[in-house]
Amino acid sequence: MWRAYCGAFPEAVAAAPEYTVDRFGDHAQLADELLDLVLFGAKRATADLVDEFVSRGDALPRIGEHWIACDGSGAPRAILRSTDLRVGPFSHGDASFAAAEAEGDGSLESWQREHRRYWTRVCAARGASWSESQEIVFEHFSVVWPPEHRDEAPSAPHGR
Repeated sequence: MWRAYCGAFPEAVAAAPEYTVDRFGDHAQLADELLDLVLFGAKRATADLVDEFVSRGDALPRIGEHWIACDGSGAPRAILRSTDLRVGPFSHGDASFAAAEAEGDGSLESWQREHRRYWTRVCAARGASWSESQEIVFEHFSVVWPPEHRDEAPSAPHGR
């Protein structure tokens, strides 16, 4: 998948050659559900705790960076590219972001309820507790591959 994308858009890869390989969520079923929202729905945002990146030893995403999104079995299904990032506490998740994340009914209330559950669960799994004051990476992305799901042709990133 990565080679096909590089061949189709070498200038985008040259401008931002870094990429990660990961999946959405913390279990296979959730990964598949969220990836389907990306490929067949309106999901163009995601959020994760800064502490989760740190605990995995991962760098925080950067604008223009690529992400190979895998399904629940670990098979690569799409290449995403970060278009906007901001870091802040839970209270910085607003209605616009909730709609872009397109989970549940797309409302802020649904986003807050489900993310409270999710972050409580993932923090507990690593022996930590979650609080609304923890820093969250709010990320918007576009789908750049495969062609049938692409939002638009990728270009060089606009800033970092």
